[in-house]
Amino acid sequence: MQLVVTGSIATDHLMTFPGRFTDSLVSDQLESISLSFLVDELDVRRGGVAANICFALGSLGASPALVGAVGQDFADYRSWLERHGVDTDHVHVSETRHTSRFLCTTDTDQNQIASFYAGAMSEAREIELGPVAERLGNVDLVVVAPNDPVAMVRHTQECRERGIRFAADPSQQLARMDGSDVRQLVTGAAYLFTNNYETQLLLKSTGWTQQEVLDQVGCWVMTQGADGVRIETSDGEPVSVPAVAVKDVADPTGVGDAFRAGFLWGVHRDLTVERAAQVGCALAAVVLESVGTQEYELESTEFAGRIARVYGDAAAAEIEPKLAR
Repeated sequence: MQLVVTGSIATDHLMTFPGRFTDSLVSDQLESISLSFLVDELDVRRGGVAANICFALGSLGASPALVGAVGQDFADYRSWLERHGVDTDHVHVSETRHTSRFLCTTDTDQNQIASFYAGAMSEAREIELGPVAERLGNVDLVVVAPNDPVAMVRHTQECRERGIRFAADPSQQLARMDGSDVRQLVTGAAYLFTNNYETQLLLKSTGWTQQEVLDQVGCWVMTQGADGVRIETSDGEPVSVPAVAVKDVADPTGVGDAFRAGFLWGVHRDLTVERAAQVGCALAAVVLESVGTQEYELESTEFAGRIARVYGDAAAAEIEPKLAR
């Protein structure tokens, strides 16, 4: 069974500011901000939500298919992903635009100021999933991650028409999409992912109550930062999973992508949603301890040990045999 991940593919330009953004804000001048921060460090990393999820899935031993749009400058990135178990044969290459770029500055309080250049991502709306599914054969799940908003809606529509299960991960694109598009994106999703803020924004945008959202999806996965994750369905008891504590936070970028990958890997490997969320939280902690979104290596015994310390030996015993060796 094949996992297909659609969404952004980008390079991340990550900068570190040795101070606090809030110290530069003047409370009675917020209507006309003009600020410049002198940063100490710049790391150029591979990123993009779909690529991050695919890299993590590959690291866990899955072989996901990446679907998105890139520029002619993608060759080195393609090679990197393929070496880590990702199928890139279904990536659209633009003839005129560069691969998307994410520029982010993080201060000493882990606050972030970021900008995103879409570039080739705007051509993702031209991608049809039918030919992808035909070439791959048995597609188990399509992940609709942050991408060109038109592409996201098109992918969910096509999944419904073709009877393909999909996961909706609107994330930061919720702020750009109107209520009608968000409702289309959510309706019929096997899994819906949001964080605390996105949960409230989704309810406001759709005009639905939480129960009405649950009536539209199979499973709503709500990440809550240091408080872990809460999973709800329309007709079952909620499941809460605590986060994995991290001593030294290196970089919060991509932590949500890692959680999603771990969770999706878990359900793809026939684990319960509780066990899948435990894998997601453990992988999120690994990424939180790394600078960049794809700069970590997973060793199955060590990873299982982390799960055992937080969630118990029984959890590790179920999860470890399914990990890549």
